[in-house]
Amino acid sequence: MAGVPSPYSGVSTLAFVARASAFAVGVVYGSIKLSVLKSQKKAHDKAEAKAHH
Repeated sequence: MAGVPSPYSGVSTLAFVARASAFAVGVVYGSIKLSVLKSQKKAHDKAEAKAHH
């Protein structure tokens, strides 16, 4: 089980914080990107449906 490293565990606190921050930024970016893509697809589908009628 990987948790918060204890002092003198050989794991850099800076590296741990950097990995956690990169993960958090990736999750936020992914959720924003997904919502943008979903809205674009919805607009595209709506325009396509209008063009067929």
